[in-house]
Amino acid sequence: MLTFRTTQHCSNVVTWTSLITHLSHSHRPLEALSLFAQLKRSGPSPNPHTFSAVLPACAEAGSPATGRQLHALGHKHGVVSNVYVASALADMYAKCDDMGDSQRVFDEMTLRNLVSWNALIVGLVRNKMYRRATEAFRELLADQSLSPDQVSFSSVLSACANGGGLDFGRGVHGHAVKLGMASTLDYVRNSLIDMYSKRGCLEEAMKLFDSCSDRDVVTWNVMMMGWIGSDRMENACNCFRAMVREGISPDEASFSTVLHALARLASWGQGAAIHTLIVKTGFASNRCVESSRISMYAKCGSLEDAYRSFEEAEDRTNAVSWTAMITAFQQHGHGDDVIQLFEQMLREGVEPDYITFVSVLSACSHNGLVDQGFKYFYSMSHKVTPGSEHYACMVDMLGRAGRLDEAKRFIDTMPIRPDSSVWGALLGACRNCRNVELGDEVARRLFEIEPDNAGNYVLLSNMYASHGRLEDAKEVRRTMESTGLRKETGCSWIDVWNETYVFTVHDRSHDATEQIYEMLGRLKELVKAKGYVPDTQFAINDVAVHKEQSMWYHSERLALSFGLITLPVNAPIRIKKNLRTCGDCHTVMKLVSEIFQRKIIVRDANRFHQFADGFCSCKDYW
Repeated sequence: MLTFRTTQHCSNVVTWTSLITHLSHSHRPLEALSLFAQLKRSGPSPNPHTFSAVLPACAEAGSPATGRQLHALGHKHGVVSNVYVASALADMYAKCDDMGDSQRVFDEMTLRNLVSWNALIVGLVRNKMYRRATEAFRELLADQSLSPDQVSFSSVLSACANGGGLDFGRGVHGHAVKLGMASTLDYVRNSLIDMYSKRGCLEEAMKLFDSCSDRDVVTWNVMMMGWIGSDRMENACNCFRAMVREGISPDEASFSTVLHALARLASWGQGAAIHTLIVKTGFASNRCVESSRISMYAKCGSLEDAYRSFEEAEDRTNAVSWTAMITAFQQHGHGDDVIQLFEQMLREGVEPDYITFVSVLSACSHNGLVDQGFKYFYSMSHKVTPGSEHYACMVDMLGRAGRLDEAKRFIDTMPIRPDSSVWGALLGACRNCRNVELGDEVARRLFEIEPDNAGNYVLLSNMYASHGRLEDAKEVRRTMESTGLRKETGCSWIDVWNETYVFTVHDRSHDATEQIYEMLGRLKELVKAKGYVPDTQFAINDVAVHKEQSMWYHSERLALSFGLITLPVNAPIRIKKNLRTCGDCHTVMKLVSEIFQRKIIVRDANRFHQFADGFCSCKDYW
């Protein structure tokens, strides 16, 4: 405040501009704008440098209206033709997500420098206009008076990584080599690794990574993200460990990335070890790390640890941690906890975001809370524009409630074009409600939208088979074969003493195969004594006796048997499966949890199932 008072009688515009620049660079945009307003009222006339200093504050404050007012004021003061002011205007509009005005300002410039071109290219990348960004870079190269710098290269490589074209990216790489930037400038080198990783060229990314003699934490983070993008989580974790061994201190991105990889692996032990390192290095209160930690524990099947992490979070003024915990409850089938925490979030004045509503609506769907779901859906319009995921949740909700006609009408009145997630939700509802006629219609739509998704064909085939339409089921399978589609092989894995064991259907590759199958036979006798009756709609054989037998060799049952013979009697059995667990296996898991008094946690492709005392957390509604 003292600074503001002393400037009131200052007639030197340089002093005003210096103070505005300082506030803008210090991420105090509202104060910078306030001081500029004070300058207009009682100070000297602002010059081009003053406008260049205050325009970034408009972007950071998220105030395009103020930016337009400054644009008009710039015309009045005759400074818009200044290359630095025009560049700042183009940058401001781009950061306010208005690439139309940004491009217009750029096109009207009579003189452009490298700052102008970078403002345009960076803005196009920011607004996901990747092809146009590569075109702008081409135009920059055509200007013989200018040479791209590391900002130009890093930005266009980001465009290439996200859809701007791999071949063009290789050309940019060659140009960077010619200018000596590919190996000497960190930004360019890291952007090259990122581009090759995201475009699936991991060998080239690794070659660049290995050639770096001075890898910084960003280089390691980019490589970890490359492994994750290629679905190689173990490699990402090994990369993190190698970074720590080399003496590089992880940052918040490093921890968030490795926690994401461990969540995908459902490796609770390694995740807990990373948690300890996070505390030691002082990142425990970091907002991104907090939410990643919550998600990691939840996806490893430990809802208690996830909630403990949420309770320990220091910053609960934003939606990130709340959404992570709400999503955790939803994935574990705790619908009542989702609603309770969501209502608490609203009471504390935290604005829910797009993902928050997806999780809340999904919880309402899986817990049969139709009226509550519609209440939240209609309240969204004041905060978030509903997207495909939200509509899919509503269709799923109506379908699970058996209201298929209403679900179909809901789709027909959607203001946006229904995508595969929406039609897929209805197809799943048709399966649950055994409505093969509507299921056939919906499946045909899905075949057109996503012809390479074998799951839709399998679902329709199974629906036909369960209704005795075996020839129709075989015809769908033949169509799959003729188009080269194959159902993804189901597999389950389980961690025992820090080692991961993977099982496929009818698997006999393990050293303990004899004991595993012996336990399977015992389980079969025990659950039948409890009244178990096999649900053969989940088997693919035609003969009933073979159907029942085949289901006993599903991968999750093999993993369960292995867990029972290897883990301590008081230890929970944690199983992961790459596909949705079948209803018959679900029934067996419930009975086994009661017979052996064991907690069994299964994470399938859809959600978590926590089995205890003969019940499942999903309440048989999944």
